Amino acid sequence: MQFRQLIPLFLLSSSVSAGVFQQKPAKCSKGRTATHSQCCVWFDVLDDIQAGLFDRGQCGEEVHESLRLTFHDAIGFSPALQHQNKFGGGGADGSIMAFSQIETKYSANDGVDEIIELQRPIAIRHYVSFGDFIQFAGAVGVSNCAGGPRLEFLAGRSNHSRVSPDHLIPEPTDSVDAIIARMGDAGFSPYEIVDLLASHSVAAQDHIDPSIHGSPFDSTPSTFDANFFLETLLKGTVIPGASLHPGEVKSPLQGEFRLQSDFALARDPRTACEWQAFITDHDLMVSRFRAAMSKLATLGQNRKRLIDCSEVIPVPKNTKVGNPLLPAGKSMHDVEASCKSKPFPCLATQPGPETSIPPVPPS
Repeated sequence: MQFRQLIPLFLLSSSVSAGVFQQKPAKCSKGRTATHSQCCVWFDVLDDIQAGLFDRGQCGEEVHESLRLTFHDAIGFSPALQHQNKFGGGGADGSIMAFSQIETKYSANDGVDEIIELQRPIAIRHYVSFGDFIQFAGAVGVSNCAGGPRLEFLAGRSNHSRVSPDHLIPEPTDSVDAIIARMGDAGFSPYEIVDLLASHSVAAQDHIDPSIHGSPFDSTPSTFDANFFLETLLKGTVIPGASLHPGEVKSPLQGEFRLQSDFALARDPRTACEWQAFITDHDLMVSRFRAAMSKLATLGQNRKRLIDCSEVIPVPKNTKVGNPLLPAGKSMHDVEASCKSKPFPCLATQPGPETSIPPVPPS
């Protein structure tokens, strides 16, 4: 039985082992240099995905989906299964792309097939491994977003992988207990779960309610800011679509989508204080997201065998964003503050008519 994971053998040579770093910078295309010659190819990949995949460096839907894919590939990693003498997944190994005909059928991976089919030809064209490409695309993509971080990127993942087991990716319908247990198995603390969820500041849903495809999780979906953390704590008053779907709860704003899991994590005592801490501290949100993503991107990998090519990731142009304001039409009475150890910050309200988010036009 053949699947699309049976890629050309030349891709298998893309595995890189650590060696002695060159003393002189390596010369790359277009007059660019890199600390290690193995990083040069990533400048060419960068040019390709910025011009095509990301529509000349925009922070749009393909960026949102590429960032989502970094998580869905990497979190398929379970030491608990390994301790039971079962295969626990290879982590950030590219299996979701290599075995897409299998893994995209998992319910938690609904919709990722679209970004995989856009990314795969680029990875093959540049002879880089799927695991490397997925993490690189996510890091480049989020650097396009205003306020976004410059993530670490390590290259050298092998293109040898195995199908990840099902049921390792948390779903919006999962309880907080289940999410904390699953993420804890992969090595993440409750606070680090919140850190990773900063990605939802530049995210949207497509398949929970397909009738409102592209509805974002906050009012500024192209800006890596704390509006997601603030707006998730507002009282839910509206249903953005025709009805609520499994994994969805009421939203505070028309046009905004709220995941059941985000709602619950924002209010759980194990995660609420980390959630609240980001609302008035953008630098903290960025630094903790960067650290958590570094951990995520190397699940199942030996960091000592990877090469640091972070220098290829673009430096975000607009790194500073202001602290959020309450959406127009909302007040402090709409905030469901859940951190018991620290008072909720006093925030002003945006002027103007009540905030709503226009629907995303069909692509």
